[in-house]
Amino acid sequence: MAGPRRSSLLLFPFVLFMLLLWRGRCSTEQKLGRRSPPTDGGFCDQLIRPLGYACTEHVVQTDDGFLLAVQRIQDGKNTQKFGSPRPVFLQHGLFQGGDTWFLNPTEQSLGFVLADHGFDVWVGNVRGTHWSRGHISLSETERVFWEWSWQELAEYDLKCMVNYVYSVTNSKVLFVGHSQGTIMGLAALTKPEVVDMIEAAALLSPISYLDHISSQLVLRAVGMHLDQVLLTMGIHELNFRNDLGVRIMDYLCDGFMDCGNILSAITGKNCCFNDSRVEYYLEYEPHPSSVKNINHLFQMIRKGTFTKYDYGVWGNLKHYGRMHPPPYDLAAIPKSLPLWMAYGGNDALADTTDVERMMRGLSSEPETVYLDSYGHIDFIYSVNAKVDIYDKMISFFSSCGQAASIWSA
Repeated sequence: MAGPRRSSLLLFPFVLFMLLLWRGRCSTEQKLGRRSPPTDGGFCDQLIRPLGYACTEHVVQTDDGFLLAVQRIQDGKNTQKFGSPRPVFLQHGLFQGGDTWFLNPTEQSLGFVLADHGFDVWVGNVRGTHWSRGHISLSETERVFWEWSWQELAEYDLKCMVNYVYSVTNSKVLFVGHSQGTIMGLAALTKPEVVDMIEAAALLSPISYLDHISSQLVLRAVGMHLDQVLLTMGIHELNFRNDLGVRIMDYLCDGFMDCGNILSAITGKNCCFNDSRVEYYLEYEPHPSSVKNINHLFQMIRKGTFTKYDYGVWGNLKHYGRMHPPPYDLAAIPKSLPLWMAYGGNDALADTTDVERMMRGLSSEPETVYLDSYGHIDFIYSVNAKVDIYDKMISFFSSCGQAASIWSA
């Protein structure tokens, strides 16, 4: 009797979740301001060219067949060029796309700020986002299209996009990542073939270890095993713009926490976020991601590890030839690679304890900027980010360039 009773108890949260999920509530839809993403023209036509910047669209094919959109902003405003502009690659975070670097006014958006400082700006968009929905043989309606996590984003998407920029420009690349973009960056930089293409890396809200996050909404989702429930239900795409995504968010909030400010419930209190632009942000974000990706991130939260995806004992033996997923060795990132990081005291996702643990694992001591009042989203949307962060990042990149010139001389 003990076995069947235990199975019934385990199934009860799943059945309850199913009943609540399909109640058809819409309060979160009203808070999110749900809408369809813009469909008029491409990334460059919508976001860059109307503001007077030259922009070109590129397509990069990964080794596993995904077709990724990459944009290039080669000419800024009021810039004087001395020699060839240095390429800088921008990698967005979870539920975001390359548009995230351009959604504030030009003087506040990192993509435009870098272009105006004379950099050759390249913008990445990982698989599954609104801009990168293609594959050489798969449709986004197929389950296998969504069989990936940030591990594949690091080992396939980022590697291929950076290699493309490196090949086109014939120059080493400056890397900038935010949030999930930093997980991808740190994982990729443990591989010598990627390091050889990178001149320096700047990480905003850097994430590797996640066991000290304080996000109310994420911790509730982790506690109720939302990732595993969705996989059991056969759901592989997580899109907060569709009915299912809205109902999931509504269930997570309803009766358990105040999600009147959903952004703060997820990321922590953001000090310098421009609330008046939320409607504009929501025209482009959030982007979809895979449930397997969420599952991988939740594994890290539960176990306090920075490893490849855990398939279970038999799956790990099949994929890795070992019982446990191999860790990413931060010490493998060369001491010679210049690293710069900015993190905040109000960040509920990149907790300072986890950030400092990550830095202790590196073979070098990165340059850092700590902003006590900054939350997770402030690093890309703060109205003060140019002075607080971007000018310091550009100064770091400039010093790297000067050091490289002296070394080569």
